[in-house]
Amino acid sequence: MEIIIANNSGLCYGVKRALRIAKETINKKNKKVFTLGDLIHNPQVIADLEKRGISSIENLNDIKEGTVIIRSHGVSPDIYMMLAKKNIEIVDATCPIVKKIQKLVEDLAEAKDEIIIVGNKEHPEIKGLIGYSKGKGIIIENEQQAKSFPPKKERAILAQSTQDLYLFEKVVAVLIERTEELKVYNTICQFTQTRQKSTSDLAFHVDTLFIIGGKNSSNTRKLYQISKRILPNTYFIETAAQITPEMLKRAKKIGLSGGASTPPEAIQEAVDKIKTSFKHLFQREKIVQCQS
Repeated sequence: MEIIIANNSGLCYGVKRALRIAKETINKKNKKVFTLGDLIHNPQVIADLEKRGISSIENLNDIKEGTVIIRSHGVSPDIYMMLAKKNIEIVDATCPIVKKIQKLVEDLAEAKDEIIIVGNKEHPEIKGLIGYSKGKGIIIENEQQAKSFPPKKERAILAQSTQDLYLFEKVVAVLIERTEELKVYNTICQFTQTRQKSTSDLAFHVDTLFIIGGKNSSNTRKLYQISKRILPNTYFIETAAQITPEMLKRAKKIGLSGGASTPPEAIQEAVDKIKTSFKHLFQREKIVQCQS
């Protein structure tokens, strides 16, 4: 059996940066430290942060003092104002790429009547971007929604930084037919695009593929959807403990890929689980790093 790990699997730059900032903050502060929502979408990492003394909250009314870390997904301008009014210290761990998208939306709101944002309406990054759109942002989650849009002279369209490029292209294609002048901004981060491509390439060359990451991680779910389109024998797991012998049955090549919030140890644990728990399923094992 051959185990192949996709290129660029695991933590992206923005997530690594947010984790570093969070750990540095708790080491420096004597007061309580919070994150507004989970810092990253990975339950194992969040549990570790809790042990270090960093609590995740969903409602700003739940805190009276301390330090709040803005997670990598970013927040809307009104959140900053609310924290300032409460005299709560802010440590901003928003991903620089997301910051650039926020600025783009803010600038477009000054010049455009309609800003289309392709993304998950419940995702924190999208909620933040809508806050910068000054009421002009419209969220599209799929191609079908785009087909319901009426003709318009001018529109601008961009994407959630972790959006599926294939879906974004589909939505753009629909709106081109409904818009005289469509300004397209591919705001999917380069790391996301590279990881999506390496995962899809891997799906063509293996018998079984495991996507590892938190179930609430949007970008990890996108990897699963991309791979599933190519390889039906694709599984979305949070931990190595979810790997079963049935998943490995008749598989000669097994692929592994992780989302932007998947720590490297989670991928290694999956490799170890396959090697140690199911040795009887194969006679020869080989682990290689996928080549670009």
